[in-house]
Amino acid sequence: MKILALEFSSPQRSVAVVQPHEFQESLSGSNAPFAMIDEALRAAKVEREQIECIAVGIGPGSYTGIRSAISIAQGWQLARPVKLLGVSTVEGIAAQAQAEGLSGHVQVIVDAQRGEFYMAGYALAADGVREIEPLRIVPMADVTQRAQGGDALVGPEVTKWFPSGKKIFPRAATLGRMAMGRTDFISGEKLEPIYLRETTFVKAPPPRIIS
Repeated sequence: MKILALEFSSPQRSVAVVQPHEFQESLSGSNAPFAMIDEALRAAKVEREQIECIAVGIGPGSYTGIRSAISIAQGWQLARPVKLLGVSTVEGIAAQAQAEGLSGHVQVIVDAQRGEFYMAGYALAADGVREIEPLRIVPMADVTQRAQGGDALVGPEVTKWFPSGKKIFPRAATLGRMAMGRTDFISGEKLEPIYLRETTFVKAPPPRIIS
């Protein structure tokens, strides 16, 4: 299966075309997703109509980046009969950490704004990655306690707050390889970002009548 993987949830955006036993990846910090897609397709010698599946990193992470990737996937499915997959970004970070040689227990940390962090625990071993603590939102004090206790912290921007952590970005190539063995495809309208906070809206007051 030929997979186009889009990972836009961090400051280091990436696109990859993943096929059995090979991949081509385009890395960028720019906001030019279609240029990145064209570059990855060209390097892989794959035409757009040959893509069979689009895998998207659905966060948590950059709201704008994730929404951009989801919109591309939804539009692509409207135009062509492709399968869609949403993959957790924190799971992708854990898999990338393992690919970069880390092992043992790690805490994946992603900025959640408001002085809070998304955090999930994983056990990394040569034969795979296993979740040991589910994704949740925690305050700075909880992460600080983990760091002081000797836990290994990894994430896209973790060293901004915790210098002892290791900066690991989610990568589209790793995302595509994770998607290669999955079959839990979904339709475009069901492809949504991972949110742990309820979305709240403030209703505007009624217009005033000025006499």
